[in-house]
Amino acid sequence: MTDSNMPHPGHDKHLCYLNNLRFQDSHPEDFKELIKAPQYFCKNCGRAAASANNLCKPVKL
Repeated sequence: MTDSNMPHPGHDKHLCYLNNLRFQDSHPEDFKELIKAPQYFCKNCGRAAASANNLCKPVKL
């Protein structure tokens, strides 16, 4: 899926989208890197991530 089909640019790298693809099951080590030592949480879904780039509406923890 291209960014033009996403709700906003970069959504294909956000945890909510990756979760829908079951990325955590297909690429568990890559997923762990995204969530290791979280610095942000998403105001939309509540997920936490190391980088704000992996969340739709990041807020610093």
